[in-house]
Amino acid sequence: MSSIVALSEAATIGLHSMVLIARSNETLNVGQIAERIFSSRHHVAKILQRLAKEGFISSNRGPAGGFTLRMAPEELTLLDIYEAIEGKFVVQSCPGDKEVCPFGSCLMGDLSHKVSLEIRDYMVGKKLSDYL
Repeated sequence: MSSIVALSEAATIGLHSMVLIARSNETLNVGQIAERIFSSRHHVAKILQRLAKEGFISSNRGPAGGFTLRMAPEELTLLDIYEAIEGKFVVQSCPGDKEVCPFGSCLMGDLSHKVSLEIRDYMVGKKLSDYL
């Protein structure tokens, strides 16, 4: 089944992992996170490495190692996390990503633009702390 609005698997992993880490009173390792969000360890590790590089989380190795937040949950929006994984959020005008519509105006009107703005505004307005 096709979706008009969908987050990439990477963005979904990143957002859910950050909520789990923020909610946890102890460090969580890749295996624990992957199991809880039903994703591959390898993919989770790759996304968490990116989030650590952005300075959102820290990683500690060893038997008691795992991930912890480096920033206060009140300081991180869903958009911050999304953009760390996917790059700059682009407000979409054409659902087909075309420069010029063959019909002169989009068959969908400005719906794609409105939905993109609404999604961006939602992610800007939601902090990681909202999910604790």
